[in-house]
Amino acid sequence: MMKFRFRRQGADPQREKLKQELFAFNKTVEHGFPNQPSALAFDPELRIMAIGTRSGAVKIYGAPGVEFTGLHPDMATVTQMHFLPGQGRLLTLLDDSSLHLWEIVHHNGCAQLEEALSFHPPSRPGFDGSSGPPSLARITVVLLVATGDMAALGSEGGSVFFLDISTLMLLEGQTLGPDEVLQSVPDDYRCGKALGPVESLQGHLQDPTKILIGYSRGLLVIWNQAAQCADCVFLGNQQLESLCWERSGSTLVSSHSDGSYAIWSANTSSSPVTQPMVATTPYGPFPCKAINKILWRNCESGGHFIIFSGGMPRASYGDRHCVSVLRAETLVTLDFTSRIIDFFTVHSTRPEDEFDEPQALAVLLEEELVVLDLQTPGWPAVPAPYLAPLHSSAITCSAHVANVPAKLWSRIVSAGEQQSPPLATSASSWPITGGQNLAQEPSQRGLLLTGHEDGTVRFWDASGVALRPLYKLSTAGLFQTDCEHADSLAQAAEDDWPPFRKKVVLCKYTAQMVVAGTAGQVLVLELSDMPSEQAVSMASVDLLQDREGFTWKGHERLSPRTGPLPWPIGFQPRVLIQCLPPAAITAVTLHTEWNLVAFGTSHGFGLFDYQRKNPVLARCTLHPNDSLAMEGPLSRVKSLKKSLRQSFRRIRKSRVSGKKRATNTNSKLQEANAQLAEQACPHDVEMTPVQRRIEPRSADDSLSGVVRCLYFADTFLRDAAHHGPTMWAGTNSGSVFAYALEVPAAAAGSEKWPERVVEAVLGKEVQLMHRAPVVAIAVLDGHGRPLPEPFEASRDLAQAPDMQGGHAVLIASEEQFKVFTLPKVSAKTKFKLTAHEGCRVRKVALATFTSVACEDYAETCLACLTNLGDVHVFSVPGLRPQVHYPCIRKEDISGIASCVFTRHGQGFYLISPSEFERFSLSARNITEPLCSLDISWPHDAARASCRLQESPKRNQANGTPGIVLAPQSCDGSPNPVHSRGTDTAEPPEATLSPMSIDSATSADTTLDMTGDVTVEDVKDFLGSSEESENLKNLAEDEARACAILIK
Repeated sequence: MMKFRFRRQGADPQREKLKQELFAFNKTVEHGFPNQPSALAFDPELRIMAIGTRSGAVKIYGAPGVEFTGLHPDMATVTQMHFLPGQGRLLTLLDDSSLHLWEIVHHNGCAQLEEALSFHPPSRPGFDGSSGPPSLARITVVLLVATGDMAALGSEGGSVFFLDISTLMLLEGQTLGPDEVLQSVPDDYRCGKALGPVESLQGHLQDPTKILIGYSRGLLVIWNQAAQCADCVFLGNQQLESLCWERSGSTLVSSHSDGSYAIWSANTSSSPVTQPMVATTPYGPFPCKAINKILWRNCESGGHFIIFSGGMPRASYGDRHCVSVLRAETLVTLDFTSRIIDFFTVHSTRPEDEFDEPQALAVLLEEELVVLDLQTPGWPAVPAPYLAPLHSSAITCSAHVANVPAKLWSRIVSAGEQQSPPLATSASSWPITGGQNLAQEPSQRGLLLTGHEDGTVRFWDASGVALRPLYKLSTAGLFQTDCEHADSLAQAAEDDWPPFRKKVVLCKYTAQMVVAGTAGQVLVLELSDMPSEQAVSMASVDLLQDREGFTWKGHERLSPRTGPLPWPIGFQPRVLIQCLPPAAITAVTLHTEWNLVAFGTSHGFGLFDYQRKNPVLARCTLHPNDSLAMEGPLSRVKSLKKSLRQSFRRIRKSRVSGKKRATNTNSKLQEANAQLAEQACPHDVEMTPVQRRIEPRSADDSLSGVVRCLYFADTFLRDAAHHGPTMWAGTNSGSVFAYALEVPAAAAGSEKWPERVVEAVLGKEVQLMHRAPVVAIAVLDGHGRPLPEPFEASRDLAQAPDMQGGHAVLIASEEQFKVFTLPKVSAKTKFKLTAHEGCRVRKVALATFTSVACEDYAETCLACLTNLGDVHVFSVPGLRPQVHYPCIRKEDISGIASCVFTRHGQGFYLISPSEFERFSLSARNITEPLCSLDISWPHDAARASCRLQESPKRNQANGTPGIVLAPQSCDGSPNPVHSRGTDTAEPPEATLSPMSIDSATSADTTLDMTGDVTVEDVKDFLGSSEESENLKNLAEDEARACAILIK
């Protein structure tokens, strides 16, 4: 067999220009709730809220669609955040005592968050030039002085420093040390322990020259900054936690570590004050936890609010996370399910208003944000339009449905409103309404489906920037989950029970969906607008087919409830299919036009007609050595005995694997490797990329029978003249099974289905050369386009496929992509990703990319995510590499495993258990925040040009590699090559056709034109043995004749 290698002499400029109009990589928005929040701030003038996280991320939220994201370069925990009211500037304090000033600036009409300045405190004494001043080693608290141009910094050593906001430089000669404060304290209080760190700094609401300083020991001081003296001193004896002024400035309240709070009068002529007006322990008299934060808000109607966190009795409620609201004699305790980070009230801050009149209370928890309406009796919760907690139960799978029809969308929304109707008693809307969303209304609706460990499937509106919950489907009611599974639980903690992890498929045209779990259950559901009470049809499919020598050692199947069961409005189950053995479902697909559902496990795959409630096919894919497949799912916590047993089994297999390999496969691989070695001559040294030698996977590997993908297609399998329904299945060992289906059609105008059952006949069986797992299968029509979804073509919702020319099947394995012609199943073209790039395929999808210059021009390409976190785009059907981008860190295994592509060149992946990162590969189809903010602070253009960090469009808050979208040239102008604007873009030439994508590659791409089309073992079960041999010989002759054209 001859092998030809050549290199393109140069890139096609026209093709390169077209690539820039089709492809562009952007990380656009992060959906969900910030992971590990650590700080909270609110701007009452702009009505925007900021959340900081332990990873150093800063996220600002306003009205729905108004979002800004930034990331500190040091990746340190954000401990405090403070808005400069009305200016769109935010001062953040990190746990390394560094300060950072962020600004919301406008570029081309859209606002962006950028870091302007940073400050790192010096640790050496005497930094300000004076003799022996206190050292600013660690900042404990920050106060923005009311004038807005200065900040007070409380330190661990008890000193207060002052910082110029405009430059983030310390003001020399204005440091307030603890010695100056002690001069106003009586001798008997001065003697003893030190004042301790500065715990709280509060500005006087009426007089900006006065600052209330609270020390850890309990001492409170009203310091007059203008006169440089203490106006009043309050001698507290309990360890201080928090301070707050009353609006008029005549009263202040302090909270303490023993669960008490005290109210002090600031309008007193006698100083020092030794006793507060009121001192109480709300949950006493028994020992209580500290009150971490306290707020005082007054009302015109009388009865002020005192809101505090903590203070619960240690013995009985010490592990609770509570916020207490006290008004007059009424005390309400809010018990939350996760740790309280911070809270604030939305109230009037205008100087002319005499009262606070709180409207809402916002509480940031570790797992969610809760907002309460304080103006409505009962203080109901206000539904949040964003920051939805995705992780109420761990996400186990996800799927995206694009272009959802308006009728289905409204039905799903209506079903969701029945589950959680809007609160009729609450007249208050969402209080965080700052900014203006400039993004256009999405022209198409997109659904994001997430499956969870608790047996629920959640529907999310993923059309825009804000991810909004629509509907929740729960499948637990179908099974008896409250009984004790003694046999299963006897395995200690090796398996999760009940096994509810899901795979989901939704048909957007018939409102039918399939939900599959890890106990072998496959549930077919249909959307209903009325509640019902009905029994669910049940069937079981034995995938082992009575094969001897295999015993299931995993968990039992779930016990379904019998008899009629009540089902609310929404998706209601119709058929429950139980696979035997009850192993985890690894692949599932649905074809609503044929009323068929296909499912696969580690033992085989099955086909079921859910209209006639009849099993059609069951195929076992187990190898005789697949004993691990009978031991149940891989558990998170393995016993020592089980781990040792599996380890010794692997050692034995590795010693004898070489003896058991098929000789024909070995000879072919040795021949291919020998050819590679012979071509290692000097003139080939410069050829790039170097093709790697890939060792085959043993046929005896455990779990080789796992079904990885299933696919339905109406294509040519029997012969080139007749097309019909087919089903394709790919396994972990590189095997592909193609079945020809006989699906009886219903008579025209009749709703009754024929009694004749569906039949399946094995048509082709393909064994890939290196036995790499098959990740995806897709059939392409005569024009190289993927076949439409069920009902798309029949309802004129998509272009009908070309059934005249020859079809082809694209088989994507973990190592390579390969296109075979149909019905002969002879290799047409391929790209060996692992050999060229040294990576393996993890996710694959066909996507449509539309040009930014001409919306009528689009190309269908193959998007691929590798185990290194890179995204590659290939042309279809030519499999020419187009672009590739770094997307996910290769160490982020969960992020790579959770990635899902959309049909229009976007994608989602989990950057944390509670957040999806959204990215786009399309230059046209981008979902990103486009918003503006009315800022009163005048921006200085000269100083703005000297910012520390000219960030790209979005900082990456998850530590993934950032892509500079518009590199700046020397004069500061954007590089036109990378510009995403459409002003300079020109429409493609009239001579370009969708197939021109295969005519050009980049200049550094070496094409491997090896004619090894006969290495796959293809079996044809539809023709005679003599005819099959003739077809095989014909394929070999064609391959030798056109070896130079085959890649």
